[in-house]
Amino acid sequence: MANRTPDPGNESEWLTRKRRIDPLLGAAGWPVRKPRGNTAFRTEEEETAHGPADYALWLDERVVGIVEAKKLTIGPQNVLTQAERYARGLNNSSFDFDGVRCPFLYATNGEVIWFHDVRHELNRSRQVKALHTPGALRELLERDGDKALDCLRQMPHDHPRLRPYQLEANAGIENALAERKRNLLVAMATGTGKTFTIVNQIYRLMKAGVAKRILFLVDRRALAAQAVRAFNSFDAEPNKKFTKVYEVYSSRFQREDFGEEERFDPKLLPQGYLTDPQPGHAFVYVATIQRMAVNILGRQAIFGAAGEGGRPRRAGRSAERPQQDGHAGRGAGLRHDGDREKDHGPAIEPTDPRGAEEARRRARAALRPLPEDARLRSQRPALHFARRPARRHNK
Repeated sequence: MANRTPDPGNESEWLTRKRRIDPLLGAAGWPVRKPRGNTAFRTEEEETAHGPADYALWLDERVVGIVEAKKLTIGPQNVLTQAERYARGLNNSSFDFDGVRCPFLYATNGEVIWFHDVRHELNRSRQVKALHTPGALRELLERDGDKALDCLRQMPHDHPRLRPYQLEANAGIENALAERKRNLLVAMATGTGKTFTIVNQIYRLMKAGVAKRILFLVDRRALAAQAVRAFNSFDAEPNKKFTKVYEVYSSRFQREDFGEEERFDPKLLPQGYLTDPQPGHAFVYVATIQRMAVNILGRQAIFGAAGEGGRPRRAGRSAERPQQDGHAGRGAGLRHDGDREKDHGPAIEPTDPRGAEEARRRARAALRPLPEDARLRSQRPALHFARRPARRHNK
């Protein structure tokens, strides 16, 4: 008798945990038992006053996260309350956030992951692409968000090069961040100084400690070159350009991206900054959507075996070194292509062949040129700058 393909709809919770959730936890750096010399691990069926929690994430001898697992057919968003109930029943915890005895809660069915940082009452639960690594959670715990936002609030809005409406936009962004809002839209008309507004905002966020690593995402290489020029010319502090205060990295450019009289040597992002960011790293990365797609999915997943522009790929380009504790491209079934940094910058490549064709199809669709209005609608950066058409006045 031929083997039947398992029906995901009939998959039990236990099978979902073993097939889907356990690999996610292992890939994120949470082994099932405490290895010698490692302070990050997970326990299963962790006992609490309100019953056993599916998973507890341990870091430096403390439970920092509770993971509630559900079978594939159940949406995990509405079961975060179960993770919270178990977190309230944790024994001998040094954490206490209004009765919740650990800072981070997760709920997942192996395909969708919901996350809630309970340390501040205004924080809302949200969907995430992957479980946080131990390094990511340690960095979140070490960062004092309230102190950073207080510092940002006390910084005066008095940059001499910015106009009043640009300073007003910066103030509005910072007020929204103080309310723990995550998705912000800033719309400014063409020629009103969007780039300088956001460069000033990035400096303020980094100076106050609200942000440390900034992705400046654009849809064309010419816009990336324009952004790099803006960072290099922006007076962040008296007699100091932005690039003298913080590192600014970018993708590779071609000579025609700059003027004939312009001399500029772009700084390429070091491989470890993307795949293994450290707490001390503070930088801006200017990249196109296409470059980030290659960084995350890998060149072969996007362009296929022929490579970009139909050129055959050279042999010996893949590496088997697994990705370590990174913030970009985390998840199960990923590997890091270390050698690709020499020519194209760091890249993350899916190793599951079953999803390669689907990933390639989606990536090609994302890279297909769009009309200007559609392109603007498709972008969803944290701070979104859109062009507003000029008003027409009737005579």
